[in-house]
Amino acid sequence: YPQRHHLEKQLSEFNLTAIKSILGSYTKVLFIRDPFQRLISTFMQGMGTSPSFSSFVQDILDSGQHNASMTWKPLVSLCQPCLIQYDYMVMFGFLRQELGHLLQQVGLSVDSHLLEFTDNQVQWTYTWLSEQMFSELSLQQKKQLSHFYHWDLSAFPFSSSFLSD
Repeated sequence: YPQRHHLEKQLSEFNLTAIKSILGSYTKVLFIRDPFQRLISTFMQGMGTSPSFSSFVQDILDSGQHNASMTWKPLVSLCQPCLIQYDYMVMFGFLRQELGHLLQQVGLSVDSHLLEFTDNQVQWTYTWLSEQMFSELSLQQKKQLSHFYHWDLSAFPFSSSFLSD
């Protein structure tokens, strides 16, 4: 936002009129990912101290949404899609096709090196991992996770998520 950029304020520090003006001057892109895949990724990167995926999930459920880390907090609470009208939504697993389209739409050149994603391999790996990790969870944990991510599952097209059932 050109007139306020040098102030380096958080968006929440502006009044509603200024926020609308600021947001209206940018192309807003939201990158989304299945919440269960986000949990798996966080666990696999060693960001949790739990010895098993099941105990990692239980720690998250016990801590609740208000104490959740940004790495597994529901997207709806982080990105405010009901308040912010995003211009584009890019879903993990479709980066190759969506990024090329997005770059063209905002007037940037499409660098062939940038689009060297292996979406199919990533999707296959996460499907396999999801099946393995989901089988480790108790029925109660599965239900609690579905409730924990209820708003994400309602707001975004995660119809193939293990948590959607």
